[in-house]
Amino acid sequence: MAVDGRPSWDAWLVGGAVGVAGLLALHSAVPNGVGRLGSLLETFLPWLGLAVPLLGCLALLRRSVPGLLACLVPVGVWLWMFGGLWFSSSPTSYDLTVVQHNVADDNADPAGTARALRATRADLVAVQELTTAGRPVFEDVLGASHPHRAVHGTVGLWSAHPLSEVRPVDIRPEGFPGSWQRGLRATVSAPGGEIAVYVVHLPSVRLGPTGFASAARDESAALLGARIADDPAGRLLVVGDLNGTVRDRGLGPLTSRLDAPASGFAFSWPASLPVARIDQVLGRGAEVTRVSALGSTGSDHLPVLARVRLR
Repeated sequence: MAVDGRPSWDAWLVGGAVGVAGLLALHSAVPNGVGRLGSLLETFLPWLGLAVPLLGCLALLRRSVPGLLACLVPVGVWLWMFGGLWFSSSPTSYDLTVVQHNVADDNADPAGTARALRATRADLVAVQELTTAGRPVFEDVLGASHPHRAVHGTVGLWSAHPLSEVRPVDIRPEGFPGSWQRGLRATVSAPGGEIAVYVVHLPSVRLGPTGFASAARDESAALLGARIADDPAGRLLVVGDLNGTVRDRGLGPLTSRLDAPASGFAFSWPASLPVARIDQVLGRGAEVTRVSALGSTGSDHLPVLARVRLR
């Protein structure tokens, strides 16, 4: 109802609840042509649910029964979209554990970071922003537990199982120099069978006056997606800092070819107050049953631990 020609609190609250539900369910309809607003929304999409408690409190203060009832709509939509990540339990059986970590090129304690990764006892340890000075440190700390390694440019893979067919993967956007080397592929001879593993680091994104600057990242994701599409491996993992969430449409050419973890939010960035998981472990022919964030290291990212079941 309206009061003096103006919408009442009931109308405002119902409209707000329906609007939140609409943005959640129809996020792909938000245009990306100007400032890549769609990608920006999708980066932080789960946090849109925080609007519901706010609307609920306002409804209680205003004693608005329609407003309270309307809040059930975005709650239902949120649970439909994200409830599985929160509530579902992953299978107890798995074949591999994988740690993904952007170790940060300005990390003041690479040895401590390497020890933290070793302590996870993961089968595979994938890192990005590996520096020339930091590489020997990781080799020394991880060498005994993970004797097999592959490094190309600033990305690396340490494995407890033998590696073969190691090669670089060129995912450079147009105009990037040849020194920009952020991709590799290796075949891991795991106890459950061979699996191809890509370790990658896509270009960074920036939020500025013109919007969400992700063009280079999106181009790199498309290049990687084409490589994945052509890869004949029956089992495959993509592990890396993708600088985007799995719902970000800018990563669509890549993520549409892979399966995301079945459970776990695992927000990994920034380490001081994690609000998004941009560090990913995605599979094809291999099920990533659960992903979880680990404790902080000397990096601005948190490590992410994934459990993988081979199909």
